[in-house]
Amino acid sequence: MAVLSQLSLAASSAPAVVLLLLVLLGAYIRHQKTAKYRYPPGPTALPLLGNVHQLPMEYQPVKLAEWGRKYGDIVFARFFRTPAVILNSREAAEELLEKRSGKYSDRPRFILLNEIMGWDSVINMMPYGDRFRKHRKLLQDALMPKSVLLSYQTMQRRETYTFLAGLCDTPDRVNDHIKRWSASLVFDIAYGHRISSLDDELVALNERVTEETVLAGSPGSMLVDFIPILKSYPLWLPGSGWLRQALFVRKVLRQSLDIPYERVYDALKAGTARPSVVASLLETAITEGKLTPAHEDDIKGVAGAILAAGSDTTLTAMRTFVMAMILNPDIYKKAQAEIDSTIGEERLLDFEDREKLPYMDCVMKEVLRWNAPVPLGVPHRAIADDIHRGYRIPKGATMMPNIWWMTQNPDLYAEPERFNPDRFMQMSPEEAEQKDPGNVVFGFGRRICPGKEFADASLWIICANVVATMDLFYAKDDAGKDIIPQGGFYSGFISHPKEFTCVFRPRSEAIRKQIAHMHISTVDA
Repeated sequence: MAVLSQLSLAASSAPAVVLLLLVLLGAYIRHQKTAKYRYPPGPTALPLLGNVHQLPMEYQPVKLAEWGRKYGDIVFARFFRTPAVILNSREAAEELLEKRSGKYSDRPRFILLNEIMGWDSVINMMPYGDRFRKHRKLLQDALMPKSVLLSYQTMQRRETYTFLAGLCDTPDRVNDHIKRWSASLVFDIAYGHRISSLDDELVALNERVTEETVLAGSPGSMLVDFIPILKSYPLWLPGSGWLRQALFVRKVLRQSLDIPYERVYDALKAGTARPSVVASLLETAITEGKLTPAHEDDIKGVAGAILAAGSDTTLTAMRTFVMAMILNPDIYKKAQAEIDSTIGEERLLDFEDREKLPYMDCVMKEVLRWNAPVPLGVPHRAIADDIHRGYRIPKGATMMPNIWWMTQNPDLYAEPERFNPDRFMQMSPEEAEQKDPGNVVFGFGRRICPGKEFADASLWIICANVVATMDLFYAKDDAGKDIIPQGGFYSGFISHPKEFTCVFRPRSEAIRKQIAHMHISTVDA
């Protein structure tokens, strides 16, 4: 009986043993398969620190480009324990982030921004998943269809004419006019809210969120992204100031999303709401009985994404354009000459004039190339192990497209530090398309900015009309001497132009009257 019992036990356990052996065999095969692949080349890492000690506090894209020149356009590094892959060419970024977007559309775990500050309700920082896809669909419907883009042209014209009228009235307040213009575009789309001045309560609240987020996102506070246990750091202990600041941002961010939403909701109930993304989504949800608290948060997040992606980056591109023009008056005059010879001075420019003005189009390309607004984009994250070009890319790797280097590589753009629109004029149509900075500065794959076409059209219509109607001069100091800008850009997530001043004046009295007429005729449109 004992022998039979032992045989029975052995027989019953045999399937489990076989299953265990199969699991071990599968693990061994997977190990052997990946073991023959090594990580892409990169700088030597230290234990615990990885390569974080090699990154400077400022202008990090420059250092990442140095690694690219040494190791190739795909570089492997570690920041503390987090693996990172730096993509230093458009080709490398497209091969992974676009052609294999199913594996690379996630975001890293942004503990500071998402879990503490609350930016996870905005698609820019949102992990990939069902909620991301929902927000993406809502934003695509609001910003991408041709019919929708055409419907925004009335607003874009109005804000362009308001900007020009502002330059006529207060020509020395260029930066204030740019800020009002960029805020007006996104607030009108998101909430149907018109911005008449920078004293607007909602504009001030939105600016405060941006400023406080930057203050809270210092390198010291961002250690929590690499050492997650710091998220639970007690507020009563010394050194908790960074956490207090982050929690304050969470409060202000909540206000910036709730207050304008509630105003649209109240206006919709009163029958006075202007057309907007929030009004449309609210009306649909109410009609279909789907206005749950979760859906309300999604609507707020969609509006927040329009503001976050549009106001700061569009403002940066516009300020870059003005800086480039004041530093390169010959280019400004050349663009004016093209407009004068093609369009004349009888009317202001409109969208259909764009195809007639190739040099002006090259100026706009060069603006984006000269200063990519978001130099490193927003990192992606690999959601699974991958093999590419014979190299292993591990699951969880942070994917960093070095957009700054993609637009500054001297092998692609001779004298990249020089603002030179003629470089695109001298290219064949195929080469110009290949090297168009618009292919990289708006992101890649499923994370590409859905407002790309709207931003492009908004920038073109205002910049072309500024060139057509205004002469540009140096500002004067108290002694009457020219204040010549030094140029340059601040280091940071957004590459803001350094402070400068200049003065615009209408090219003639007839043009001034044209601007005044168009401004008055469209102010209520």
